[in-house]
Amino acid sequence: MTPRMTDHFKRIGSAFNGLVTFETELRKGPLDHVLLHLVKLRASQINGCAFCIQMHVSDALKDGESHLRLHMVAGWRDSTLFTPRERAALAWTEKLTTVAAAHPTDADWEAVSAVFNADELAFLTFAISGINLWNRTQIAFSVAHGLDLPAERPHAA
Repeated sequence: MTPRMTDHFKRIGSAFNGLVTFETELRKGPLDHVLLHLVKLRASQINGCAFCIQMHVSDALKDGESHLRLHMVAGWRDSTLFTPRERAALAWTEKLTTVAAAHPTDADWEAVSAVFNADELAFLTFAISGINLWNRTQIAFSVAHGLDLPAERPHAA
């Protein structure tokens, strides 16, 4: 794969700084970082963004997530490894990421609203929207993914 452009962020100047500020503010919000990693990974899987998949797996591992849970994100519906909040967030991620196929229904909204308060839901929705923007730009410019991952942190017994 050959990158189509390597200075795309430089070319948009302060708009890029706005995107970085957006991400920084999302991380300061009420959502757990583990949840944000799962959401960003799932959207990136759906969109096929190799750069973002590698980056979010790497970040999640650095923050203490397990390899097994990261491997199971694509099959979260059939796994017992995810909490009700994570499951609701992953379902909402899928609905918003595939919005061209079908818009989220009132039932979808009610399901995610049952486990997230209004502030959390706003942050979650913007986090999903943001990763979809990043996926699309990285795919458009054929940005290559990293070639390594950090080791999984040992878990307390």
